[in-house]
Amino acid sequence: MIEPFDPASHPHRRFNPLTGEYVLVSPHRNNRPWQGQIEPPQQITLPHHDPKCYLCPGNERASGQNNDTYEHTMYEHTKIFPNDYASVLPPPGPAARATPHPLFVCEPVVGTCDVLIFHPRHDLTLARLSLTAITRIVDEWVGVYRRRGSQQSIKYIQIFENKGAMMGCSNPHPHGQIWALSHIPTIAATELTSLARYAANPGNHMEPSESPRGPFGRPCLLCDYIHFELGVAEDQGRIIVHNEHFVALVPWWAVWPFEILVLPYHRHIPSLAHLTHEEKLSLADVLSKVTKRYDNLFSCSFAYSMGVHQRPLPPSEEDIQNIDDEDNIAHLHFHFFPPLLRSASIRKFLVGFELMGEAQRDFTPELAAQRLRACSDVHYLDLVEGEGEDANLSD
Repeated sequence: MIEPFDPASHPHRRFNPLTGEYVLVSPHRNNRPWQGQIEPPQQITLPHHDPKCYLCPGNERASGQNNDTYEHTMYEHTKIFPNDYASVLPPPGPAARATPHPLFVCEPVVGTCDVLIFHPRHDLTLARLSLTAITRIVDEWVGVYRRRGSQQSIKYIQIFENKGAMMGCSNPHPHGQIWALSHIPTIAATELTSLARYAANPGNHMEPSESPRGPFGRPCLLCDYIHFELGVAEDQGRIIVHNEHFVALVPWWAVWPFEILVLPYHRHIPSLAHLTHEEKLSLADVLSKVTKRYDNLFSCSFAYSMGVHQRPLPPSEEDIQNIDDEDNIAHLHFHFFPPLLRSASIRKFLVGFELMGEAQRDFTPELAAQRLRACSDVHYLDLVEGEGEDANLSD
């Protein structure tokens, strides 16, 4: 007799409706021995202020400019400045040249790259900041999204954070980046196309009927997805934490071992600019709980790349209440892609079959969510004697 299929133990593929890609899940490989690369131990203790850090208050940056002592300015605890080594340059850019052949398309790109320092303290991360400090970061994201999004030639704003040396971050000081670009990047464009395709399908108007709707009363892929996860599929265990407005879960289609998706579920929210004050507080709360759980998982400063996907450009103040706008097909969400696999020193690599075929993971998203759910909301360093007074820095 053929054994009944069990996704918890049998190989299978899962579909990502945002990207149109599949991931191969191989849960039977969980117990394979590891003889691969071991990452060096992470530096745990950092100073409050590093005189050699380009991002600490009062220090000289790589460009030769000096940071002001921004802990004493009106923007206390945060600072924004143009990246000294930006990946794109401001407009006006060079004129496009004729393409010699369809196989050799080349087009100029213009834009800006900003650095957002989360806090003056060199030794802190999102997981170690107060909710007030994280809410201030959310407010800064909204501000730069609006400011850069109103500039001529700009078509997309990408907010992201790289945390940890193994994710390519060259400076441990808590900071993120905001790139304003004259084009919509490939991954964001793919997601927006998938959201629009889902909304245009009449069959998706049927179930789940209680989900929030997007513009023109059409269904929203992510509204329907999270409504299903919180309702019908809640017992399958992919939800990590949720509050009144936001939820964090390991998505059904997760590629990275402890990948997390954070998104609003109470209503359809196209961008950070649409958030109410209460929703910003809820977002800060979930971001705090997610990053604390990451650190607690392996008792280390957990590496990840985090990015915000939302409406390409902010709405005008006059249109903020108008949901019936095609650009509002976007549903605000945060991706967390962390590389760690089995411990603080063993990471996941996308190689071989994953580069030539499709993404693959061993343990299931449900198991990953279970392990993250079991982690405490209290940071592990708070439990270490003598650390409590510095943990979760106040305003």
